[in-house]
Amino acid sequence: MQRLYDFLRRHPTGVDSFWAVFFCGLSLLNVATLSTSTTLRFASVPVALAMSAVVALRRKWTRPAFWLTLGAGLYQLVLGIPAQFADFAMLVILFTVAAGDVPRWVSRTALGAGLLASPLYFLRFGVDKGSGTTDEVLFTLFVIVPFALAWVMGDSLRTRRAYYAQLIERNERLENQREAQAKVAVAAERARIARELHDVVAHNVSVMVVQADGAAYVMDVAPDQAKEALQTISGTGRQALAEMRRLLGVLRTGEPQESEDYVPQPDVEQIEFLVEQVRAAGLAVDFEVEGAPRKLPSGVELTAYRIVQEALTNTRKHGGPDARASVRLVYFDDGLGLLIEDDGRGAAHELYEDGGADGAGHGLIGMRERIGMVGGTLDTGPRPGGGFRISALLPLKKS
Repeated sequence: MQRLYDFLRRHPTGVDSFWAVFFCGLSLLNVATLSTSTTLRFASVPVALAMSAVVALRRKWTRPAFWLTLGAGLYQLVLGIPAQFADFAMLVILFTVAAGDVPRWVSRTALGAGLLASPLYFLRFGVDKGSGTTDEVLFTLFVIVPFALAWVMGDSLRTRRAYYAQLIERNERLENQREAQAKVAVAAERARIARELHDVVAHNVSVMVVQADGAAYVMDVAPDQAKEALQTISGTGRQALAEMRRLLGVLRTGEPQESEDYVPQPDVEQIEFLVEQVRAAGLAVDFEVEGAPRKLPSGVELTAYRIVQEALTNTRKHGGPDARASVRLVYFDDGLGLLIEDDGRGAAHELYEDGGADGAGHGLIGMRERIGMVGGTLDTGPRPGGGFRISALLPLKKS
């Protein structure tokens, strides 16, 4: 049954042609039985054929079919051909025009023609119903009703189709927006993961490389120092693995994992431990806190920790062998200020441009991205007299 329904929907003109043939047969039979002169019966045949063609072509050529119907109606009025079965096609084409994809002026013209059909016919042939003028007028108005109903039903169908099409378009637009938002979310998540991996790997591997170089240098002359360096490497590696497990655990399940092998997200309180770790790796760092320390939003705390971590990592990599660094945290009423400076020779200028040389410089790009996520400001660049300076202000957003 569904296949038959689909076939009929795919071939509307064929379906209309079938009904047109049936309609034509009934119309010609009606013409043959008209109680009029032979001349009017022969004159009625073109009307029956024209109205049958209207039924067959009403959906494929709606506008021409309407004009053909209008012409056939005027033809009947001029020649004085009385109403017949074929005139039922006027209601069919009126409904089709109101429901079809035609300009509104055509639809309104069809409505006007339908409303005038009955009065014009009775003016031409007279009204043989009722015994008075009032009865004749009421009968004329009654005959108008089918034409009005045909147009109203067609126009309602057109409105429903337009509404349905609007719903489909809106749904497609929402689907496209949802896909675009999903792509943006995926890109943002990839950027966040890249920043986390960079911070974890760059800092910890940098510490391990420095300690490994130092251990290799003093292995023969100072075994105890070499052993201490190897222990630092071991501890740093375990910390890096723990952070990597935490990050990968979030990726696999979407939620932080609760286990001894996982570490929580670093916060401002761990900056002091970070400074001690860097000092143990051989970099002299001054650490200072101003203002009253307090609990901050987790996003701000993580951002502050990662900025300090990246800044100290860059100092170890580019500051030179005798570089010194300073870390200063300032608690304001409405924000947290960070100032990280070093007196080393600093990296080449192209290394901290966007994109960097040979793909370098992603640490500073990651800083800007993190700052942007919490609505803060970042200022980076060489210091007067040598070294590098990173200044950041993180606003405290109250939830």
